[in-house]
Amino acid sequence: MSYANGYENYEYDASSSYPYQQVYQPQFVGYPGQGYYRQSAQELEHDSGDSSARQSPFDPQAEAPAPFQGDYGFQPFEQPEEYDRAFAQEYAREEAPSRAPVVRDELTTSAPSRTVYLGNIPQSLRANELLDYVRSGIIESVKILPEKQCAFISFIDCQSALLFHSDAILKRLSIMNHDIRIGWGKQSPIQPVVMNSITRDGATRNVYLGNLSVDMREEELHADLAKYGPIDTIKIIPEKGIAFVHFLLILNAVRCVQHLPLVDKYTDKKIFYGKDRCAFITKTQQHNAAQYLGLTPGMEHLVLTADREFISNALVQQSVAAAAIATSAGGANNLGNRTVYLGNLHQDSTIEEICNVVRGGLLQSIRLLSERHICFITFIDPISAAQFYAMCVLHGLTIHNRKIKIGWGKHSGPLPQALSLAVSNGASRNIYVGNIADFASFSADKLRADFGAFGAMEQINFLKEKNCAFVNFVNIADAIKAIDGVKSLPGFAALKINFGKDRCGNLPRLFQQAQPDAPEFRDA
Repeated sequence: MSYANGYENYEYDASSSYPYQQVYQPQFVGYPGQGYYRQSAQELEHDSGDSSARQSPFDPQAEAPAPFQGDYGFQPFEQPEEYDRAFAQEYAREEAPSRAPVVRDELTTSAPSRTVYLGNIPQSLRANELLDYVRSGIIESVKILPEKQCAFISFIDCQSALLFHSDAILKRLSIMNHDIRIGWGKQSPIQPVVMNSITRDGATRNVYLGNLSVDMREEELHADLAKYGPIDTIKIIPEKGIAFVHFLLILNAVRCVQHLPLVDKYTDKKIFYGKDRCAFITKTQQHNAAQYLGLTPGMEHLVLTADREFISNALVQQSVAAAAIATSAGGANNLGNRTVYLGNLHQDSTIEEICNVVRGGLLQSIRLLSERHICFITFIDPISAAQFYAMCVLHGLTIHNRKIKIGWGKHSGPLPQALSLAVSNGASRNIYVGNIADFASFSADKLRADFGAFGAMEQINFLKEKNCAFVNFVNIADAIKAIDGVKSLPGFAALKINFGKDRCGNLPRLFQQAQPDAPEFRDA
């Protein structure tokens, strides 16, 4: 069925929204750089009831959006004086454009569009809340249609759109308990004036303002800049006298940079473009890209110096491989699962021993059921879970001289947004405790008692020559609680408390080059 509201035309086509569920039905499990292994669903059956239910928040048969139909964007204009007219026309269209033929969504190596459709969004969703979920590239424009419960996000390039599209489907994007439908918008060119500004000045939605007075307030900035267009976020750093204002469209930012310096109040201010907050590469993305590119542990920062398109392509290929691995072994409903099952464990196996062999991604939690000889490992990212599963299937996994059974656990669901943001800021299961002058006062028993109040721990390690210790929790949520709570305890105020590196996030030993082990601490 189709809708038209005089502002946009778009259609729904039940066969075009979930390409992974429809296309990713391979007969083989693969991993970058490795061979392939045929795996049947029967081979993955095991004795745990926890892995029997793989309920998906999506209905594979549900009606889903097809490519967006309509003339999406602004009418062409060349001269700067046409900014205002184009801006006015953007929100004043009275007739829907003619409908183009429906092009079915297909799995390709390049995006069929630079515009991604999001359906079933909450009616109360604000643009800044929506964009908190986007970390894939520079955005050209954002449009939300509350009455139709949908939104359109247009990137400046197709590769960024493809990365967001594949990532949202793989991770089963959910916003405010709404399972979001993902599709493609109609392909449309970037308007010449916007493209010229991007090419010439590096224009983005983000406007940087410098030389601001220390008493500048967000309300004042919003009142002064809102006339150029809807605003996404405003961030002021008073001590530096700077601010960053994200608009919903690059065109709005271009108008602001062009006209604001002519206002008396801002003639002496520095005004230019900043980096789009949606283009920052998260730590999880750095880690995944580093693994895909074969970078050794501790070298993830090199990803930041690489070409953005190159990194996006690597991340997209990882999503493709992860989707193939998850769905071929567990069916379409297993897409995005982050929980891997380990069976046939020795009764004396410990969580520490299990974590010593788990490699490839940050962990959210480990659940060991010793009496049933099984364990469930939930990764932060479904890509990491798929890679670990594939490596175990290809090369086997042995603990206590016993060959471990590998399968998928009950579907983990999407990673909570609060936890995702925490991980983006460096959170992990591992807490670094530095500046320890007296280890007698901060013994293992002392740390176990103080940190144990926040949750179960995996292990405690000391590096006395570095005057530090590492406390590893079983669940990352407990580590997040502990890192703030422990600072209020007597004696901890003088210590450096920060997140350390989860050793489970290192490359599999099979791919690590011979090199000395680096300390896993991080400065506060």
